[in-house]
Amino acid sequence: MEHTTLGHTGLPVSRLCMGTMTFGLQCDEPTSFSILDKAAEGGIDFLDTADAYPLGGELETKGRTEEILGRWLKGQRDRFIVATKCFGQTGPAPFDGGNSRKHIMSAVEASLRRLQTDYVDLYQLHNYDPLTPIDESLSALDDLVRQGKVRYVGCSNFLTYRLVRAIGRSETLGLARFDSVQPRYNLLFRQIEREMLPFCAEEGVGVIPYNPIAGGLLSGKHVRDAGPTEGSRFTLGNAAQNYQQRYWHDREFDTVEQLEKVADDADLSMVTMSVAWVQAQSAVTAPIIGASRPEQLDASLAAADVSLSDDVLARLDEVTRDYRLGDAAR
Repeated sequence: MEHTTLGHTGLPVSRLCMGTMTFGLQCDEPTSFSILDKAAEGGIDFLDTADAYPLGGELETKGRTEEILGRWLKGQRDRFIVATKCFGQTGPAPFDGGNSRKHIMSAVEASLRRLQTDYVDLYQLHNYDPLTPIDESLSALDDLVRQGKVRYVGCSNFLTYRLVRAIGRSETLGLARFDSVQPRYNLLFRQIEREMLPFCAEEGVGVIPYNPIAGGLLSGKHVRDAGPTEGSRFTLGNAAQNYQQRYWHDREFDTVEQLEKVADDADLSMVTMSVAWVQAQSAVTAPIIGASRPEQLDASLAAADVSLSDDVLARLDEVTRDYRLGDAAR
């Protein structure tokens, strides 16, 4: 497994990142342990979680994923780069979510407790909070870095202009700046190529994309007329509607059929090709891969050793070029 540095930092991370949002709902603890074991055996030492996971769960399940990861990490914490996030509602009170100083400070303590560690390598704002001034959030994150509870900070699901402004404010105020961003990115969602990826490449911001196989649609296993596969992200609790709105459309299924031809010609699985394509983008640090069963990791791990030819890259670009334009291309 190759390693690269996270943005402009000196922190080496594996070129694939193991996502954990299935742990505790789609898969139980023993299965989660098996997935983590397989990822580690494959050379992955970069792990991503969040206090709001597992995905699709109710309020009472929030934090369960961090607890599972913390138990697995016991005795080997120093061998892994651990990233987690805060923003989502994790309790009944109005201040049990968002990016206020109060919530960030309490959320990190809860994450440290669940993860059974005294520091987080990368602490990220899971989403933008329009109710909290960005200076307040950045100041809180800076305090955590100075206290040693957090080594690096980042964000997820920020629009490009908000990422730019946040970095500008942190530099103006002399605060710890975002060293990474987690955007959605795959062959069916390429809008970030227009502004975010060029900005991150220029400013040294690490890019850790999630959804490299579009919630499973790019695996080719879903059949449009049969409806979403039970137990997949397209049927998973409160996340199901979001995933169906993103990807469950005739246009996307038509594109998947074209992509399957490219994968067949390249003698690659759809998953391997899709993950390898994200990894091939020069601004990308490490795609976040996921699984609900250990064997599902095989195709994603294989992407680490795949270098897509110029011909394959050109065909993939041709088939999915309209996805760079967003809804305007529909």
